[in-house]
Amino acid sequence: MKPGQEKLNLTEDPVARSIFSLMWPMMVGMLAMMSYNIADVYFIGQLGTMELAAVSFTFPVNFMVGAMALGLGTGTSSVASRLFGAGENDEIQRITTHSLLLAIATGLLIVLVGLSTIEPVFRLLGADDTTLPMIKRYMRIYYLGGVFTVVPMIGSSVLRASGDAKTPAKIMMISAIFNIVLDPILIFGLFGMPRLELEGAAIATVLANVGTATAAFSFIYFRDHLIRFRTAQFRLIIDSWSRILHVGIPSMTSSMIAPLTTAFITWQVAQFGQEAVAGFGVASRLEGLSLLTAMALSAAITPFVGQNFGAGNYERVLEGMKFVYRFSLIYGFSVATFLFIAARLIIGLFTDDPGANAAANMHLHLVPWSYAFLCISMTSVSGFNAIGKPMPAMLISMSRTIGIYLPLAFILARLFDLFGVFMAAFSANIIAGLLGYIWFRSFFGSFLAQERAVQKL
Repeated sequence: MKPGQEKLNLTEDPVARSIFSLMWPMMVGMLAMMSYNIADVYFIGQLGTMELAAVSFTFPVNFMVGAMALGLGTGTSSVASRLFGAGENDEIQRITTHSLLLAIATGLLIVLVGLSTIEPVFRLLGADDTTLPMIKRYMRIYYLGGVFTVVPMIGSSVLRASGDAKTPAKIMMISAIFNIVLDPILIFGLFGMPRLELEGAAIATVLANVGTATAAFSFIYFRDHLIRFRTAQFRLIIDSWSRILHVGIPSMTSSMIAPLTTAFITWQVAQFGQEAVAGFGVASRLEGLSLLTAMALSAAITPFVGQNFGAGNYERVLEGMKFVYRFSLIYGFSVATFLFIAARLIIGLFTDDPGANAAANMHLHLVPWSYAFLCISMTSVSGFNAIGKPMPAMLISMSRTIGIYLPLAFILARLFDLFGVFMAAFSANIIAGLLGYIWFRSFFGSFLAQERAVQKL
């Protein structure tokens, strides 16, 4: 494998520099992708409140598909980063090749299951006869692009595991720009194109994903030579998939719990009206944008911790986790302060419906004060996954969602109406953050003590 000029030396460069050098390109790429999500909400919002509500109903399902892709990407990144740290180049080629085969199989499964379950799933989420026809028009196109949602995640994960964070960021930026440009053209029928409305938004997303998948494959095949088809033997494929899914399945499970939680919360919010769902959809997108740095930091931890763990640099792993915990606190409370001041102004750019506006404001004036703890939880989960310990990571994530958020939202919604749902999110984030911090520090402290004892023998 020829090392690319974009790659970092994650096992030797200063800790803060290594993490930030991974984080900033990821953040820029994620910002680009989230920008097109925000653009989707903006342009669709111009069609009407019901169209905005219809797309808001699709968020949990879109998150579910994304969670499957993310789980496979996490499993691949965990295995690949440790192999990069250990210098096992032949094994890296095998894992990369077989992970792409797994991505294609998963994408085809998404297409088949998704298209056959649109109506029952969205009826369950609370969609009515007004929004369901709109949802069908959007999701039929979205599902057909399922393969192109999963493949880019795998390709980008391998590139980041090698220490190359810039190339995936560039791919994501170009894809997002392409999507944002296509959105108004296809939605409103500009430049002689037919007015496709919701179908136009879905087509723009699928076309952008096709471009992202093609670019990611090209880099790992032609530049880094990480694809080797002679490894495509059934026995080797099963072995590779087992290693990927050892981390990938728990990660996928915890990631899928989040959209399932969002689905339940969407159902809870729908009890207070379709306008409340629209407002919750706007707030959720803004929350995703606000947590951009936290997500980039969490993603940066996987290759950093994985490579150093694979190389045996255990003290450096602990030093990196201490750094990200401190950063999480500073960033989280800074974002909360900004949103508390600017929420009303920002939400007004997306909807002028009083009910939607009130729901979004209620969310953004409370929940962001727990973002610092959510960031700590996310980085702890990434740290556990990176060292090949997915079960603690899954339990931290599930404690936040199933253990706290869901039951608390169910109870508090009956006591405090819509505000109770948001109180539950606030509480769950704080508890999960404390759990993640204590668990990782305790686990890795014990691991270091054992390693030192072995070295003394």
